[in-house]
Amino acid sequence: VQIDLVKGICLHEHKIDHVAHLGPSVAAGLGTMLNLDQETIYQAIGQALHLTTATRQSRKGLISSWKAYAPAWAGKVAIEAVDRAMRGEGSPSPIWEGEDGVIAWLLSGPDAQYTVPLPGPGEAKRAILDSYTKEHSAEYQSQAPIDLARRMREKITDFTQIESIVLHTSHHTHVVIGTGSGDPQKFDPDASRETLDHSVPYIFAVALEDGTWDSEKSYAPERAHRPETIELWHKISTVEDPEWTRRYHSNDPAEKAFGAKAVITLKNGDVITDELAVADAHPLGARPFARPQYVEKFTGLADGVVDSAEQERFLAFVTDLAAKPAGSLGELNIVVPQTYLDKAPTVDKGLF
Repeated sequence: VQIDLVKGICLHEHKIDHVAHLGPSVAAGLGTMLNLDQETIYQAIGQALHLTTATRQSRKGLISSWKAYAPAWAGKVAIEAVDRAMRGEGSPSPIWEGEDGVIAWLLSGPDAQYTVPLPGPGEAKRAILDSYTKEHSAEYQSQAPIDLARRMREKITDFTQIESIVLHTSHHTHVVIGTGSGDPQKFDPDASRETLDHSVPYIFAVALEDGTWDSEKSYAPERAHRPETIELWHKISTVEDPEWTRRYHSNDPAEKAFGAKAVITLKNGDVITDELAVADAHPLGARPFARPQYVEKFTGLADGVVDSAEQERFLAFVTDLAAKPAGSLGELNIVVPQTYLDKAPTVDKGLF
């Protein structure tokens, strides 16, 4: 449901955050897993959409930690919507198509029509195969640019000799994480991690210098304040290229692209150009992710947080989910040691 909503209804052009698809998707999936009747699921979906439609300001300007919490919040709201619907509470209906509903006032207007390509009865639900893996802990539109920067750094011997870097890319990348956003915060070394995560100039600069990307070190304050990085960072800009925009919106998997062409101009006038359409981890990329890479990503993020024995237990459990008995899915929950939880900051402010 999530992926088909993404395919059928564009939220970004109306500056609506993508959690507006996630709320109804969680409600639909949970209702199906619980074998609820159609009317109950319908009411739960309506409540979830009504309560999780939010603006994209959570990913604009000075981005706070709310960006990371928003999807989980949408899931929580959807769970509560299912609970209320099961107890008989209805929802604003029809929530998408209504005269004062989401399409009429938040999307393309009362005369707009959308087609959501849901699977038919008995059709295999394989939409997850149309999603894309994030190898790097950064906004998805920066995955290919990171890999492109890692490749291009081999052609540069002295980064101080770079005059400018222009990334020719899609409208989405340009206006969301590029200079087309008009956000000065994207060039601020004191910006939050979430803001830097949405700054392709910063991300490209660090990947170009380091030849790698780390979920913690690449965002560390001392990394963002490195003088030579700041100098390089401010030489990077983005421009929209209509062809990259067309490929971004293409429905043909063979040409759908999320990348960019980088034009690096050196102070002596030499120009280095290269481009990458999809990230290395993409199914059509240089190194498509398979199980070993997913395990490596999991263990890399879990080390220092989850004991090795618990990591191994989790990986063993998910290896063959189809064979697990009913009632055992609670084992998907990973247990974090209390000693680690005790390190979490405590705040004595608030209402409760």
